[in-house]
Amino acid sequence: MKDIYILGIESSCDETSVAVVKNGREVLSNVISSQIDIHKLYGGVVPEIASRNHVLRIDEVLSEALTKAGKTMANIDAIAVTYGAGLLGALIVGVNFAKALSYKYKKPLIAVNHIEGHIAANYIAHKDLQPPFACLIVSGGHTALCEMTSYTTRKLIGTTTDDAIGEAFDKVARECGLEYPGGPNVDRLAKEGQKNINFITKPHEKLKDYNFSYSGLKTAVINYLHNKHQRGEQVNIADVCRSFEEEAVDQVVQKSIAACKKYGLKTLVLAGGVSANSFLREKATAEGKQWGIDVKFPPIVLCTDNAAMIASAGYFCFVENKNLASNLTLAPSATVRL
Repeated sequence: MKDIYILGIESSCDETSVAVVKNGREVLSNVISSQIDIHKLYGGVVPEIASRNHVLRIDEVLSEALTKAGKTMANIDAIAVTYGAGLLGALIVGVNFAKALSYKYKKPLIAVNHIEGHIAANYIAHKDLQPPFACLIVSGGHTALCEMTSYTTRKLIGTTTDDAIGEAFDKVARECGLEYPGGPNVDRLAKEGQKNINFITKPHEKLKDYNFSYSGLKTAVINYLHNKHQRGEQVNIADVCRSFEEEAVDQVVQKSIAACKKYGLKTLVLAGGVSANSFLREKATAEGKQWGIDVKFPPIVLCTDNAAMIASAGYFCFVENKNLASNLTLAPSATVRL
C-alpha cells in the first residue's frame, strides 16, 4: 500500500505551525513558532499582532518542516489546513497560504476543523487507537463530550451550556494576577495549594444528561477574590487555584466516566489545550481505572495548537474523500460547529 504524506498548516491563534505526517500516525516533522513571549506583554493574544507574526514566519516554518521531514512539495500528497475555529485574521493567513501552495503544486486541499485536529492528536500518540471511543474535548473555546463513531464522524453527547473550561481557567488566572498563558500557571500554582474553598454547589449536577457549566464557577471565584480584596483580607492564591481546579476538573471527569458507563465505551480520550492539565490527567486516569475505562491523552506538545494534528485529521479525511476543498474558494471561519 502506498504511503500517504500530508502537509499540515495551523494558524488559528498564536502558533504558526507546519508539519509533515505519514499515513496519519507518523510525524516526520512538526515545526511550531510560538508567539507566547510576544503576547505576554499584553496579558493575552492580540489578534492583529498574531496575524502579522503569522505572515512573517509561515514561509520559514514551511521550509523548516519540509527539511526536517526530508521531503519536498513533490512528495506531498495533499495539504490540510485549519479553516476554523479561531481568530479570523490568523486563520486567513494559514488558509490563503495553503490555497496558494495547493494551486501552485496542484495538490488536493483539505479543510480541517480545529477541534477534529485536537482529537486526531491521539491517533499520533496512540498508534492502535481506533473508533469507537468517547472523547472529552476541553479547550479555551470548547467543552464537549462526544462519541467518535468513525475516524471522521462523531455523535455529540454533551456540551457546555455557557463558558468553556479553558475560558474559566484563563479568567481565573487573570483575576489571580497570573501572567499569560493562564491555564498552565493555575495548574502549576495549584500544586502548592490546598482544596479548602468551596466556591459553588455544583450547578452542573442539575443539568440534564451530560452537559457542563462553568460560568457559575468562574463568577464565584471572581466574587470570592473581589470580596477578599474589598475587606483587605489576605488571599492565598495557591489555595484558590487548587480549589478552583479541583471543582473544574471534577465536573468533566465525573460526567465523562458516567457517559462511558452508560454507552458501553471502554476508552476515553482527552483532547484540546486543557488536556495538558496535570490534575485532569491524574483524575481521569484514576477514575477510569476504577471503572475499567482506558483513559488516553496526547503528549503535551500535541495538546497545544500544532500542525501535526491537523495533518493527521487531514489524512483520515483524504482517504475517505471528505472535506476536500477548492483551492480557490475555501474561506476561513471564526466559528465552526462541533
